[in-house]
Amino acid sequence: MTRTLVVYASKHGSTEEVARAIGAHLRDAGRAVDIRDAAVVTNVQPYDAVVLGGSLYMGRWHAGAHGFLRHYRAAVEERPLAVFALGSRTLDEHDVANSRQQLDNALEHLDIHPTLVAVFGGVVEPGKLRFPLNRIPRSDARDWTAIATWAGEVATQCSESRQPQPI
Repeated sequence: MTRTLVVYASKHGSTEEVARAIGAHLRDAGRAVDIRDAAVVTNVQPYDAVVLGGSLYMGRWHAGAHGFLRHYRAAVEERPLAVFALGSRTLDEHDVANSRQQLDNALEHLDIHPTLVAVFGGVVEPGKLRFPLNRIPRSDARDWTAIATWAGEVATQCSESRQPQPI
């Protein structure tokens, strides 16, 4: 059975929720899945594929996602990598494109080339934010159907592009 590590870097929990949903879809597709916070991962060698998610904050990808890729760069280059980010407050085409550009910039800066990349709408929970951001209206732009569809693509693409592991 193919083993997949789903890793997330989440500040307020919405990225973790998406990571868990992706992990559930991958399990349904017949993959063995471990879901971990990027801060607690100690090894990626046992996995055939890695899915990494992090939110975009103020134009930057979550530092935990960046740190994970910097630390495990060599290992993720040896296996399929799918990356997602939660970003825009709305699903407006311009907002999503802006978030995608922010994620693309982060990946380019790290010189990482994932098998699949996606940006999903983000969540704003004013009660979890500091002033003045706590005055922004609550929103949840996550499209769970799009997330499920992307998870299906991850299951397919990561299986097809699986590279042999060194012995």
